Amino acid sequence: MQRNDNMRTLEEVQATVEIAKLQEDDIQTTIHCLTFGENVLSADYCLMELDDTLCKHIEAGESLVIRGDKDEKAVLCTGDKTYDLKMADTSNLLLLVPDCKTPDQLSGSKDSPHLVQTQIWGFCSSYWELRKQRPRMKKLKQLLMENPYEGPSLRGQEDPESLYTMLDLLERIQASEQELLAQLETIHACQVAGYWRMLDFDYEMKLLGHVTQLVDSESWSFSKVPMETCLEELCPLEPREMIEHWLNCFGKRYTENERVFYALDEDKVCRATALLLLQNAVKFNLREFQEVWQQSVPEGMGTRLDQLRSYALVDRGSGPDTICLLRVEDLSEDTVERFNQLFTLREKWTEADITPYIKDLCGEKQTTAALLTKYARSSTQNGVKVFNSRRPVAT
Repeated sequence: MQRNDNMRTLEEVQATVEIAKLQEDDIQTTIHCLTFGENVLSADYCLMELDDTLCKHIEAGESLVIRGDKDEKAVLCTGDKTYDLKMADTSNLLLLVPDCKTPDQLSGSKDSPHLVQTQIWGFCSSYWELRKQRPRMKKLKQLLMENPYEGPSLRGQEDPESLYTMLDLLERIQASEQELLAQLETIHACQVAGYWRMLDFDYEMKLLGHVTQLVDSESWSFSKVPMETCLEELCPLEPREMIEHWLNCFGKRYTENERVFYALDEDKVCRATALLLLQNAVKFNLREFQEVWQQSVPEGMGTRLDQLRSYALVDRGSGPDTICLLRVEDLSEDTVERFNQLFTLREKWTEADITPYIKDLCGEKQTTAALLTKYARSSTQNGVKVFNSRRPVAT
């Protein structure tokens, strides 16, 4: 590699090839003579390794966005995926050479050797590697719960400082826009006056009570709740858009004879009722809980413990069986920390009990069995396979 003021000639290159004892037949007839541009520094450019999918994404004119607050590890997002950014060092110096042709692009070159003067624009000894990862969503609920929606405000206009638009959330949450929208739907968030809001749990249960009482009083089937009639009856009590939002969260919308109906989701209604019962109790006697739970849900709906997977934990150890609130969304998003939390709560877990609390940690083509093999040790207790921590648990 040479500076611009000292470019090599073809004769000098051929002499160097001879000194290096290289065979001319092994060398391309097009020879690049590399020279550094003026004021080239290694910090001028950053290199990033892209797979075919991301290359096509860029070539199609789409953008890549790096997201993360100062105290967070940066991630890269497309419109629908999130990637971890990891710096990788290389023992070879990587040169940035615009318009440099690779051997396969030179197949039609001249037969006689000739030089191509090529200028180096930059160089690096490291590059960014990308690995697809789960979006980091725990922060989303934390932000939205700073000011949950409790119904029509009686205190005048709310402070916008604690409210978030979609652009605000994209600035703060390490996820792609599609992943963020999917999670907003999962946590039952909705837009109110242009801001994304989570309903206060008590307010959400208040809406549940209004709808189920109306269904009971009108003798409707839970699988066929007429939208317009429901909205007309409940509008004097709550905003129309909130009633419709609740129906969208807890039911499936369909059309029959040009009328819109909702089929209420039994599992979602029963789960919400269980969370209401469990939220203020450290532990609940399981048998008593199941009796109260069944009595609390609308008539005609059936409660089952499998409706509470990843929301509540049953303890069938010594003494009477108990149940307590344990939501996977309240646990760490970090895999090591998640296992530490779980083994702090309980020393030994059955696979059936622990699976709902680690399933969301699985990457692409990864199974919960693979996670347990890596982060837990198995043994047999009373004929049942159980798992405990591979390392001392930090308390």
